[in-house]
Amino acid sequence: MDNRLIRHPFGFLTVANKPTLKELKDYYANKYYQQALGSYEREYSAEEKAYFRNKIAQRHSVLKRISPRSRSMLDVGCGEGFSLSYFREQGWFVKGFDFSRDGVESQNPSCRDALVVGDVFELLEEEISSGSKYDVVWLQNVLEHVLDPIALLISLKALLAPGGAAVITVPNDFSSVQREALARGYIEQEFWVALPDHLSYFDHVSLPATAKGTGWDCVELLGDFPIDWFLFHGGSNYVRDRALGKAAHHARVQLENLIHNQPMDFVVEFWAIAGRLGIGRDITAFLKA
Repeated sequence: MDNRLIRHPFGFLTVANKPTLKELKDYYANKYYQQALGSYEREYSAEEKAYFRNKIAQRHSVLKRISPRSRSMLDVGCGEGFSLSYFREQGWFVKGFDFSRDGVESQNPSCRDALVVGDVFELLEEEISSGSKYDVVWLQNVLEHVLDPIALLISLKALLAPGGAAVITVPNDFSSVQREALARGYIEQEFWVALPDHLSYFDHVSLPATAKGTGWDCVELLGDFPIDWFLFHGGSNYVRDRALGKAAHHARVQLENLIHNQPMDFVVEFWAIAGRLGIGRDITAFLKA
């Protein structure tokens, strides 16, 4: 394990020497887009956009089951606004917080009126103080970035309407697949440790445990496409040969879209089994207070 990380009592790994709040604010406010340190792409293919939409639709399917009356959502760290766009099309009231407007302006400009730009955590505090409530609070690849994920998870409960749910997606890090690839010598280092972007590292065990420790019940857990399986073959090992990364990504997109063509109940069950097995590059937890 990377010696910069320590294990939290809830089981996830976190950075021992975290940056200051000012350093983190400066990183996201000034560098994320302008210096291309983030992961946004300016152009996506039709297949990629379908993939984004399909993953959101799968999560929506779970929400219909666990929180059937949901009609409003707050997207904390909404990025390029694909979730805002999807749920607005479903007739929901949507609102998104982000440090930058660039992602939404680039990919979903029709949602610019739903976007509030600023320090996401200050905006959250203001939203809680206002008494606003939402049926769904949505965090996609946000929890791993924050200085205090425990405090964040606790605070989100104040934003939920009765019967509502939180949807939390994080990278599935230090997974059994990654650790096996490292043990077998298919990779030389823990490539998923990405500082200062990722300050905490969760897997399919520690994410539900962290939810429980902060007063939530994890009622569903979804995995996704196991792109890390490609590390076990020399012809597709995108860590050893970075030139293979784009092909691996496109294969994931095509196969995810192919799976999505099956009946939705089967698709969700498939990814739920993957989640329970700890399979997938990302995992998504559905939490009820």
